[in-house]
Amino acid sequence: MTNNNPEDNREEIEDLTLLLITLTAWQEDIHGENITQSWKGYDFRILDELNEKGYIAGSKRSKLVILTADGVKKSKELIEKYLK
Repeated sequence: MTNNNPEDNREEIEDLTLLLITLTAWQEDIHGENITQSWKGYDFRILDELNEKGYIAGSKRSKLVILTADGVKKSKELIEKYLK
């Protein structure tokens, strides 16, 4: 991150939030489908933006988010970028 203004670093904050969701996620079989889930412990504005981009899904009333196929793909890219 280049400065302390969160608005200026929005994309990096979204990336790192998605990365944290991925690193704390687990797999669960729901109705025959393998779903990747994580707890909603992050800024709701960021979660809304990740949802709008199609990386996560889930009800606003739920305490969980579900990583979409696009979210899993993006997460793999972020692991390569930040953790390798």
